Amino acid sequence: MSAGYKNPKAAMTAPKEKIIYTMLIYCGEDKNQQDRIATIDVDPSSPTYSQVIHTLKMKYPGDELHHFGWNACSSCFNDSTKSRRFIVLPGIKSSRIYIIDTLNEKMPSIHKILEPKEIKEKANLSSPHTVHCLANGKIMISFLGDKNGDAPGGYLLLNSDFEICGKWGESEYKSIGFSYDFWYQPFHNIMVSSEWSAPSTFSAGFDLEDVKIGKYGQKLYFWDWNNEKLIKTFDLGQDGLIPLELRFMHNPKSTHGYVGAALSSSVWHWWKENNEWKIEKVIQVDPVSVDSWPFPVPALITDLLLSMDDRFMYFSNWLHGEIHQYSLEDPHKPKLVGKIKIGGIIGDKSFLVNKKLSGGPQMIQLSLDGKRLYVTNSLFSSWDDQFYPDIKKDGSYMIRIKCETENGGLSLDDSFALDFGTLENGPFRAHETRYPGGDCTSDIWIV
Repeated sequence: MSAGYKNPKAAMTAPKEKIIYTMLIYCGEDKNQQDRIATIDVDPSSPTYSQVIHTLKMKYPGDELHHFGWNACSSCFNDSTKSRRFIVLPGIKSSRIYIIDTLNEKMPSIHKILEPKEIKEKANLSSPHTVHCLANGKIMISFLGDKNGDAPGGYLLLNSDFEICGKWGESEYKSIGFSYDFWYQPFHNIMVSSEWSAPSTFSAGFDLEDVKIGKYGQKLYFWDWNNEKLIKTFDLGQDGLIPLELRFMHNPKSTHGYVGAALSSSVWHWWKENNEWKIEKVIQVDPVSVDSWPFPVPALITDLLLSMDDRFMYFSNWLHGEIHQYSLEDPHKPKLVGKIKIGGIIGDKSFLVNKKLSGGPQMIQLSLDGKRLYVTNSLFSSWDDQFYPDIKKDGSYMIRIKCETENGGLSLDDSFALDFGTLENGPFRAHETRYPGGDCTSDIWIV
């Protein structure tokens, strides 16, 4: 069990994934039911292919498992003492963090729990989101709020024993509006972070008036990675409302990266030129008028990732019900080369194996070789209930999309489909997905 791969090329030639993990958030009426982490068989040669083969129940109800990460990844490749064994699994509602041991890959177990009381008392943080392992063996987690659920949140550090050991960049918190996602590129001594909103704002659901009065973010922050100092802020304005998932290219020497602005339905590209960080809008998905809506429906770009070879970008349009594939041959001019319709507010409904795909595509995860894209449909429980109430009743799905990697193109893989509404003790929403061997949104390289 190693920490990762020597470089992105080595990751692309790694063995094909056979099992994957995804978060299951209970959405039924039993308030005592816990969330779970599901182990899913994705090996076509297996007798349990396209099935949930194990679920690990959390200790408490009401966590709302959301994003998760690893204790070690490719940034630790040169450290033989590190291995990608433990999942760091936060509950965005409870502010609890579970440490999951995957020594038995098919049947993970709970190794340790960091309780919200300790986190709030020691760090004054709540609502954990993005998890990244660091090359020094520590783990860094973004938090969206303080102990009262107010912005800006911050960044918690855990040591290799999963103990709280500090806060990253704390002296700069007064200079940021909100927190959300982050990605670091150590070769260039840079970290970039994005903005959502305060938990006290977004937890109950989405209100457009909150955007108008400045309760949602529209900025990107560039940090000096080694010195933990904010060095540049880009205000994206009305064309960059609610910038969420962001990714650097996997090539550790590249300065190119992208972020999807959810509400504005735009993608922004950053890079470094003449020792200066620059940014530009490179994609705009236009809103669509729908009779039942008081305003044109935005695409709502809620997840975005880059293939391991940095040739393609994929993003989900949660409300339009589409996934787009872009060629990055010219990083400044992404070219649309693939598109697929999956549910959504607009247009015809989508079906797979005679089941209607309710909701829209949300979280996506790409195989290391770039050929298979796994998709789930839950964003956040209160937002699901607001825009796609059927998810609460029917539960989520997971589907797989075949990605053409020569010239582009997307198609549904009709051999693979999971219905999390029919699981025992369900229904469940499904959110982020990861592979035991690493994936396109968890691994970072030093050089």
